[in-house]
Amino acid sequence: SSVSLQILFYVNGAYYIFYFLATLAMIVYKSQVFSYPDSFLAPDLALLFIMAILEALRLYLGSKGNLTEEEAPLGLSLVLTVGSALLCIYFLAWQTYVLQADVILGAILLFTYGLESVLEIAAIAAFVS
Repeated sequence: SSVSLQILFYVNGAYYIFYFLATLAMIVYKSQVFSYPDSFLAPDLALLFIMAILEALRLYLGSKGNLTEEEAPLGLSLVLTVGSALLCIYFLAWQTYVLQADVILGAILLFTYGLESVLEIAAIAAFVS
């Protein structure tokens, strides 16, 4: 198993908790301060909670696949990383109001997704051979 990948899964899990709480707080802040359309508030919150579920599943499968040196869970984790990255891009650029804090938090999360993806591909290649 890859120690650096396992450490990155752990760090990403801790950072995602911070990201989720900060994004949730910013959505609440934006809904109070700006004229946030009610028709966009529920979908933004729903996408954030869907992202949290995806992230938990992604980290579980990735960690399990890395520790047991199985390609299938790592591959599934890699596929879920694409979905999580797309949702991260949504919160980074396409949500109703984007604050500078959204951009900073999202960029850090996307960076960790990219680094994890590279390490996951390397781990899968090592496990296959």
